[in-house]
Amino acid sequence: MNAKRTARRSTISRARSKTDWARVDAMREADLEAAARSDPDALPTDAAFWRAAKVVLPTGKQPVSLRLDRDVVEWFKAQGRGYQSRINAVLRSYMSVHKDTR
Repeated sequence: MNAKRTARRSTISRARSKTDWARVDAMREADLEAAARSDPDALPTDAAFWRAAKVVLPTGKQPVSLRLDRDVVEWFKAQGRGYQSRINAVLRSYMSVHKDTR
């Protein structure tokens, strides 16, 4: 008999949000707009932005076996979920800087 394994995750094991949702819910629309405009990483967009927007599909990933120092892996894991994507981003950044120096 071929039984499938099912992984179950409880909501308790998920990382809790650090957002104060009660405060956000109590804010008026104007307050939310002002907060968004003050954050350079979350500037509001308008219709013109979306007219010029293009869908960019991510490239496929290639699984590899890679040996890294234990402390390097632990440091990236300590940053939270997505540590492999962050390692990839660091390698991509290095690659883009050194691409033309071959």
